[in-house]
Amino acid sequence: MTQETLSVTQAYTGKKLAELTMHNSIDVDAMLSTAKNLHHQGCLPVYERISVLQKLAELVDNEHEAFSKLIANEGGKPIGDARVEVTRAVGGIHIAIREMQDIKGEEIPMDLSAAGAGRKAFTVMEPIGVVVAVSAFNHPLNLAIHQIIPAIATGCPVIIKPATVTPLCCLRLAELIIEAGLPEGWVQVAITNRENSEKLVTDPRVAFFSFIGSAKVGWYLKSKLAPGTRCALEHGGVAPLIFDSSEDEDGFVSGLVKASMYHSGQVCVSVQRVYVPNNKLADLAQKIANLAKTQIVGDAINEDSDLGPLISPKETDRIETWVNEAIDEGAELLCGGKRINEVSYEPTILLNPSKDSKVSTQEIFAPVVCLYGYQNIDDAIQDANSLDVSFQAAVFSSNISLAMDVAKKLEASAVMINDYTTFRVDWMPFAGRKHSGYGIGGIGYSMKDMLEHKMIVIKS
Repeated sequence: MTQETLSVTQAYTGKKLAELTMHNSIDVDAMLSTAKNLHHQGCLPVYERISVLQKLAELVDNEHEAFSKLIANEGGKPIGDARVEVTRAVGGIHIAIREMQDIKGEEIPMDLSAAGAGRKAFTVMEPIGVVVAVSAFNHPLNLAIHQIIPAIATGCPVIIKPATVTPLCCLRLAELIIEAGLPEGWVQVAITNRENSEKLVTDPRVAFFSFIGSAKVGWYLKSKLAPGTRCALEHGGVAPLIFDSSEDEDGFVSGLVKASMYHSGQVCVSVQRVYVPNNKLADLAQKIANLAKTQIVGDAINEDSDLGPLISPKETDRIETWVNEAIDEGAELLCGGKRINEVSYEPTILLNPSKDSKVSTQEIFAPVVCLYGYQNIDDAIQDANSLDVSFQAAVFSSNISLAMDVAKKLEASAVMINDYTTFRVDWMPFAGRKHSGYGIGGIGYSMKDMLEHKMIVIKS
């Protein structure tokens, strides 16, 4: 059987970084068989898994700068932000080690009625089985950590399919996991095309499926899962931020530009829709536009780049089309609005686009921010809640009572008060509502999903 190859290129220049042999259907079947057999043989004891993860954290930290450069080169994330990602990844491993101490069952009282008398019962936690993970391009190391490390911690064999544009971080991480002492086969990296990826995910040997990526693909794959396969899906949103007031307006503007332009907006909780009182809108919008204009767009590996490239020329084409459509439909362009090259787009601020424009209703995944005026804050809340996606949201106000009221009314899995929709620490629950996801992410929460309860009842 002929095997395809995959060229991995530098995100900005297009220079080839690696040429990889892709796995075919025979390889996928062999990976699943290996993982299933390992699960039946039994996992390493907890103390050995802890030792592996402790060593892995040290190995990843030792390659901190190498991983940072790899993230910048293959994924286009500015080098300073890439370094933050590596620090988070190391921290994520330590979070899993701490969470392992809480993997325990419980005693079940049996003498609450005569039917249970004379018995003792307790639960134990067991690894669910083979984990298959499909990952995304925008955090190529940290997302792999969030999907692989919980499986190692709970004793599940895991097969991960990284994004085909950013597989190199995942491959290197897998090498370090083996070096840290995990026996071969417990972590496998599948470099597959769409057809073989679907075969991998939907195979009945899969016990748990973890997906990070587009809602269209995620919900489709969920519909194809074998009976009994559990899953967790993390999709995107069209993150809303409602602004009422701020004691530090310049600080708010600076933070907003970062929270919307970080990684060129290619983050599932990037600020996209900003609602501002009509009497403050023009002034605040101009401040945001003035700062957005100063952002340096370039090769992510350059220390002075604020924004790197978009992940592909196809995405640049899409963004250009969406922004032009929004302007034709009535949006006022305050800055940006043009492509710089094949993979770069100017930081763009749109004022009062139509509520029906694509930039208002769909995740743009680009350095584009939409600002809308409101007269009544309840109208802003209604607009923020109007879409079929719902992930993280934010409200800024010096009036904490008002902020709490808005937070209660916003349909979101998390609401940040006087902070941005992009806020996250890796031990908190992280999940979308409505079309934005299924299940709960976050390292400790993923570990719970990868465990099953077994109850033992003893009759005396």
